[in-house]
Amino acid sequence: MSERAAPFYCPYCGDEDLRPSEAAPAAKGTGAAWECAACNRAFRLAFLGLLASGLTPTPGATPGAAPEEER
Repeated sequence: MSERAAPFYCPYCGDEDLRPSEAAPAAKGTGAAWECAACNRAFRLAFLGLLASGLTPTPGATPGAAPEEER
């Protein structure tokens, strides 16, 4: 099984002309490097982890915001 995640489009310009970057090999745990031929940018994709199962967001909470302290 390959550890390389394949993007469908460039996160910067949206073009689909992407190629694996051989000039910048991915170090272990840093994600795969990709090059966009349209905007001439290089970027990496990385797996961050699994979300905890069974947890549901609090209604009205902002994703990624720190929880309020108990009073």
